[in-house]
Amino acid sequence: MKRLVEIRNQEFLCRERAAFDSERRVFWLAQAEEWEQRALDEIAYHFRERNLAQAERNAA
Repeated sequence: MKRLVEIRNQEFLCRERAAFDSERRVFWLAQAEEWEQRALDEIAYHFRERNLAQAERNAA
C-alpha cells in the first residue's frame, strides 16, 4: 500500500503543476492520467494477489 500512496502523490503533483503551468497544462494532465492508471493497476494487482491467496487457503 505504500507504493499506492507514492503513486497517488505523483499524480497529485502532476495535477498541481498543471494548475500552475498553463503553457504545459496538457502535458501535466496527461502525466497525471498515467499516474492515475498506475494507481488503478496497483489496486487491481493487490486484489488479485489477495483473492489468489484466499483461493489457495480455501482449497487447502
